[in-house]
Amino acid sequence: MESWKNVTNTFSEKRRHYRNTYLEICEVYDEAVEVSVFSSESQPYEIYVSYGRMYGVIYSNAEDAYAKLEEIKKVLEKEYKENKEPTDEFIEAFAEKYQLELPQDIIFDTSALFDLF
Repeated sequence: MESWKNVTNTFSEKRRHYRNTYLEICEVYDEAVEVSVFSSESQPYEIYVSYGRMYGVIYSNAEDAYAKLEEIKKVLEKEYKENKEPTDEFIEAFAEKYQLELPQDIIFDTSALFDLF
């Protein structure tokens, strides 16, 4: 039976310097769905979501981040059990409900470019 597995300790570097955030927790479900919480002292918390072709960041205040994480895990687990890949309808509804965003630097750290000039 699938279950959420905490894989936070598998990361040697937990600080994302270019976004000034710290990895608090990273959990995976059946090695197919990932959710992570990144904290920050000066910015909103970030909940990173990756499920099939759907990925992005959901912003939250510190007080609500973990409750929102648990809610998101339940929604993702239910969808995964029904459809091993997210449907277009699910992606659209999920992105709208949770305000899933794709920050420009989620794939490529642009801060290093500024060191070139």
